[in-house]
Amino acid sequence: MTSPAEEPHARPRVAAFFDVDNTIIRGASSYHVARALRERGFLKRRDIIHFGFETLKYQLFGESKQQMETVRDRAPKFFAGWSAAEVVAVGEEVWDTVLAHRIYPGTKAIIDSHLERGHEVWLVTASPVEVARLIASRMGATGGLGTVAETVNGYYTGTLVGGFLHGPRKAEVVRELAAERGIDLPRSYAYGDSSNDVPMLETVGVPSAINPDTRMRNIARDRNWPIREFRKRRKSGRRGVVRASVTGSVWVILAVARGMRKAIFRR
Repeated sequence: MTSPAEEPHARPRVAAFFDVDNTIIRGASSYHVARALRERGFLKRRDIIHFGFETLKYQLFGESKQQMETVRDRAPKFFAGWSAAEVVAVGEEVWDTVLAHRIYPGTKAIIDSHLERGHEVWLVTASPVEVARLIASRMGATGGLGTVAETVNGYYTGTLVGGFLHGPRKAEVVRELAAERGIDLPRSYAYGDSSNDVPMLETVGVPSAINPDTRMRNIARDRNWPIREFRKRRKSGRRGVVRASVTGSVWVILAVARGMRKAIFRR
């Protein structure tokens, strides 16, 4: 988790919290960063094969507790020794060449509206905090919250700090941030596309679904949450390169592995 180094406001403030993948950006932002890292030699074939089986299970059967524990225990080790500065530089290049062109105009308009009203805007994603910060900065948002990989002297150690920013953990960091900055959650807003965003949406007084998957759409309807659809074509499920809910610190490995698997099956 990260936030600008400011003293909490004496007066309660209103904030808007946004999931990133498929809410702000079409598809999985991590996939494009992963592809760029693969091209630069950050990932080895053996790394991809190691997690290929877990990726296949996720695609076929969905997320499970056992899978998340496997990802939590093994994935961070692949990051050990990577230069954080190099990864950030790659992310900036990917933003300029790819991600900036994949923003949903409808979601961008909502973000701009909150900023114009003086609300804080925070991006909350399971993707690495470096990605969250980069996208938040480029979009003029207040800040970004993401999965934190420990660094020592500018290099990743292979350990996560605080675990994946995923599911209930999103709600926890939103509450922590609200306490730190004096944010009035009952007056605040949250937006997400997946059922994994529900805990975060439940922390605020004004939750909304954007580009919801099937389960999220049903939840939103049951709870009378507003539903906003900014995709050109509605999709009942995920057709993106990687589903955002499992990105976390394995954002690179799982995304590339799925691409490799698709390439192999096409042969």
